[in-house]
Formats: sequence, C-alpha cells, structure tokens
Amino acid sequence: MDDKTLITANNITFRYQENSAKPALDNVSFQVERGKWLAIVGHNGSGKSTLARVLNGLILPDEGEVIVDGLQLTKDSIWAIRKKIGMVFQNPDNQFVGSTVRDDVAFGLENNGVPREDMIERVDWATKQVNMQDFLDQEPHHLSGGQKQRVAIAGVLAARPDLIILDEATSMLDPRGREEVLETVRQLKDKSMVTVISITHDLNEAAKADQIIVMNDGKKYAEGTPDDIFKMDDQLVEIGLDLPFSFRLSRLLKEKGVPLTKDHLTHEGLVDELWTLQSKI
Repeated sequence: MDDKTLITANNITFRYQENSAKPALDNVSFQVERGKWLAIVGHNGSGKSTLARVLNGLILPDEGEVIVDGLQLTKDSIWAIRKKIGMVFQNPDNQFVGSTVRDDVAFGLENNGVPREDMIERVDWATKQVNMQDFLDQEPHHLSGGQKQRVAIAGVLAARPDLIILDEATSMLDPRGREEVLETVRQLKDKSMVTVISITHDLNEAAKADQIIVMNDGKKYAEGTPDDIFKMDDQLVEIGLDLPFSFRLSRLLKEKGVPLTKDHLTHEGLVDELWTLQSKI
C-alpha cells in the first residue's frame, strides 16, 4: 500500500448466517485515498451498511482483508484501527452523553485519558472547525438537528482520527440541517483534515463526494467519479436509486431548449449556470 492510500479492501465477503447461500457482501474490493471523500450508495439491503461495519471492525469479514493505514484488520488489531476511525451515526440524539456541548465533545477524550490541558485545547479546536464554538455551554437537546450532528462530528474530530465514516448521518435531518452537515464535511475534507466515507442512499449527498461506489445485492455494482456514475442514469433508477433533482432538472431544461453545457449534479452548479445564461440575455 502506498502512502496515498488509507483504506484497502481486498475481496471482502461476509455472511450473517454461516451457511447462507447469498452473502451480505460478495467479493468487494476498493481503495480510499487520504484526504478524499468516498460515498458508498445503494438501496436498503444493498450491503452498504454492512460494509461500514466491516471497515470499523464491528464485524470481521469471512473472506478477504481490510487494511487501514498499513494495519490489517484482525481481532488483535481492532482497537488500534478504531482509534484511526470515527463514526457519526444516523440519529444525533442517540450520540449525546454530556450535559453540555463542551462535556459531550470532551467525553471520548476523557475515556482515552487525554490530559486536561490537551483536552481543553482539542475541544476548542474541534468546535471551531464545525462552527459550534459559541454553543459550548448549551444543552445538546436545545440544538437543531444539523447543529447536533456538527457537535457529533466535533467529538469525532477531537479524537483526531484519520477517517470519518458518516453512516446515514444526514437521513434524519431537514434540508437545512443536511446542507449544514455536508458543507461542514466538505470544508474539513478540503482542508485535508480528514478522509471521509459517507454511507447513504441519497444521490444528492453522494454527488458532493470525490468518488462513488454503488452497491447492489452485496456486490460492487459500479465505481467512479460522480460524473461517471450519473452517466448511468437509467441503470441507477433500475436498482432503486433516485437521481438528484438538479440532474433531472438539467436534463429537462436541455430538452426544452435551454443551452446548458452539462447535466448538473448539484443545485449550486445549476443555479450558477442559469444565472450566467440570464446575464447574457
């Protein structure tokens, strides 16, 4: 594994039942480069959440290997690997244990025996990275859904992992909260602070990633950049995925004669080009 590669999965196969004819993961291989954002997408039962559990060592593959930052995932290396990976889960309310934002971000650090002065510095730094430094003394249940997830990300960041896995972390949020979290993740990734894997069924979210893996029936169905993946539009629909609204609207506008240069994967890109076209009229 070269220095650019953080995660390598080689021929991963996993069955929830030992004699099951159909594995939950079937011979899945991929790599994740440091500082990149990989989105793993698929419908319910596609294997994407099982893959997240394997990467974090919650389950071990029946066949194949996972290597994280040079360490092969085994029963003996699980705890060392988990220190390199932070997880942000679906429901932010299930993640809080502290009475204030400050206490919650510090919780994992206290458990790991981080010295107090270092802990204070890490809490301040992590909350600033997600723009929650003004909420340190707030009670978590007073926060919005998006703010809660940003605090959860701060708690993960404070532990200084190499990788953050977002396991359907925006699926319970309203559109504003979802954008808050995804913008936070994008900024952290762009600053090269962390590598990101997002597990999602939402192709609007996946469109913001550098690379996408599409899972279907436990297998890697496709892999590529967002532009590569969305060229498969009809195939994605056939396996139960919904194309982003901006992509579908771009196609419709082009059919109606609007001279767009591309099918846009994000709302921002579509709005920017429409604004440019308007200014030329």
